[in-house]
Amino acid sequence: MIRKLATGLVLAALGSTALAATPAYFTRFSYEGRAQEQVKAGPGEYQNPILSGYYPDPSILRVGDDYYLVNSSFAHFPGLPIFHSKDLVNWTQIANAIDRPTQLDFTGMRTSQAVFAPDISYHDGTFYIVNTCVGCRDNFFITAKNPAGPWSDPTWLPFEGIDPSIYWEGDKAYIVNNRAPNEPPRYDGHRAIWIQEFDWRSGKMVGPSTQIVNGGVDISKKPVWIEGPHIFRKDGWYYLTAAEGGTSVNHSQVVFRSKALLGPYVPFEGNPILTQRDLDPARPNPITSAGHAELIQTQNGDWWAPFLAVRPYADDFYNIGRETFLLPVIWKDGWPMILPKGQTIPFAAKAPNLPAQPRPKLPTSGDFAYVDEFDGDRLAMQWIGVRTPKQPFYAVKGGELELGSGAKLGDISGVPAFVGRRQQHHVATVSTTVRFAATKDGDRAGLAAIQSDMSWLFFGIARIDGKPMIALYTRAKGPEQLVASAPLGAAGPVTLTIRADGGRMAFDYAGAGGKGTLEADLDVRFLSTHEAGGFVGTIIGPYAWSQ
Repeated sequence: MIRKLATGLVLAALGSTALAATPAYFTRFSYEGRAQEQVKAGPGEYQNPILSGYYPDPSILRVGDDYYLVNSSFAHFPGLPIFHSKDLVNWTQIANAIDRPTQLDFTGMRTSQAVFAPDISYHDGTFYIVNTCVGCRDNFFITAKNPAGPWSDPTWLPFEGIDPSIYWEGDKAYIVNNRAPNEPPRYDGHRAIWIQEFDWRSGKMVGPSTQIVNGGVDISKKPVWIEGPHIFRKDGWYYLTAAEGGTSVNHSQVVFRSKALLGPYVPFEGNPILTQRDLDPARPNPITSAGHAELIQTQNGDWWAPFLAVRPYADDFYNIGRETFLLPVIWKDGWPMILPKGQTIPFAAKAPNLPAQPRPKLPTSGDFAYVDEFDGDRLAMQWIGVRTPKQPFYAVKGGELELGSGAKLGDISGVPAFVGRRQQHHVATVSTTVRFAATKDGDRAGLAAIQSDMSWLFFGIARIDGKPMIALYTRAKGPEQLVASAPLGAAGPVTLTIRADGGRMAFDYAGAGGKGTLEADLDVRFLSTHEAGGFVGTIIGPYAWSQ
């Protein structure tokens, strides 16, 4: 859909004045993308993924006829994006649960640290998110009376591990999560699932912790990284679903059940209930790495499961991160199945039996587009930066985004003067116009595409050997490299355009006395998760740095 973004949640508490002796000014940021698969949902169908681009680890909640979904966001700020839907297919972001620098401090953290898989739940008029902050103080929960916020400051929980979720039973609550096993690890990736009562009134853990799964479905086969657990009850059984196999190509979803909350839990003989690891990797337009699902029952009694998966453009290369997909859940003989073995995840499928939300008409030939004119006094909630800001570095005023100076890209001790949007499609065009007067060699302002602190590129105005230039720099886990440059003929605004197509990018510029294509076919596989590592996706947006 294309729309002019209404101003929304500010990159919270950053103030109204940008900090820099030589600020950069940006106008009109635009994005247009399309799916490389070119599969269109027909009447009565929906299209996968339901959230394209870097929206991993979905957790879902239904309250009446309303559905809420939250995703991981790691060291990006603001974090933990929350979405709302009526039909499980069309989602609108309504908040970032972490939107104040006072809530969590990501100082010194790498991009793929900080807030991992969240879980959202609801009880007695209050919404809960329980989560892990890797590199902070581990596990915590936050609350809100309205899922659109504000969300509370964290209350820290004293247990080891990751991926906590809350199971509510009457007026009691229990937290289930991944922890170390109650024995010396037998192999790398040997973990366990534990449960412990949670006193939600006092915000404290009570009673003993109980290990309910050791290793995974069959510990004799050395299953790795049992994680992302959720418990629900149906027909007198407690069902425990969890991811297994790691979040890459061996990812899967498995299920256990028990007559008692504390076990013993018996694995389903037909596990896994979702995976793509047994399919031919050379198949066209593959969806891979599927897992980390949560099952949800609609008000009509049907069952569905959002989960994460990825769409490589070649082999195991994808730059846009892990995405949120949706499939129906089929029950047979008391066990759920998301996708039978050997079946591929569909790009289009029959929509849920829920009132469909209207979708706006597309006034362009693309699948998705938006324009931000910077015409309010704050950024829309979809804009994110890297790490928690400690001082202002931007302002939105007079139709411009003013960026001051922060840390250089790659300096994890600070926060770069960078705000960006997720690259949500392998085929995408991103454009903005920048004014910047570089005064010292090394000064620069333009567009940055960031996959990690060690893997990124910069395209824009830079001062090189005493002259203003259009320049393209890359960093791929090594030192920064100048790929190409061209002189600027005159002072003035420059329009920068990045054209992405899978693992290639082109870089166009116009203004300031000239125009051209600085680089027509750059190999950007270094922006893929395969090469950069970590758990995030590429973020593209305005960046400035000056000495």
